[in-house]
Amino acid sequence: MQKQKNKIDIVNELLEECILAYPLSSFIISIYKQYLERGSLSKKQLQGLYGKASKIEGLAPGKLAGLEAVLKKMPTRYKSEKPPIKPLYQKDGVVGQMITDILNKYPQHKRVVFLKAKFDNDEPLSTMEMDDLKKIRQLIK
Repeated sequence: MQKQKNKIDIVNELLEECILAYPLSSFIISIYKQYLERGSLSKKQLQGLYGKASKIEGLAPGKLAGLEAVLKKMPTRYKSEKPPIKPLYQKDGVVGQMITDILNKYPQHKRVVFLKAKFDNDEPLSTMEMDDLKKIRQLIK
């Protein structure tokens, strides 16, 4: 990426000022290297640079104003909220009622006890299992 030579680079000037003021700051050194490699910084990095540069005494206020203008031009990205967690399987009230009706008359029925355990664990019942429940209910009535 080639830069235009007659254009003022406020970010580069501020980075150099910060390196002179904070020669041991690993943050400033790392974003300076990144700026030289990529030619740009993220909005959060520029905000960090602005925070460091605003603490330097004797820095021209126009440079800080220029960096602030660059920051205001950059878009602010917001993360949307995660949707609420929904269960994969919705319990069917009719199936639950059939299971309780059968277990009220025959509480030890092995197949229905198994299906109740599966129903309580929010596992979907297959069509064969639903047919079994309907057959058992018909036999009881």
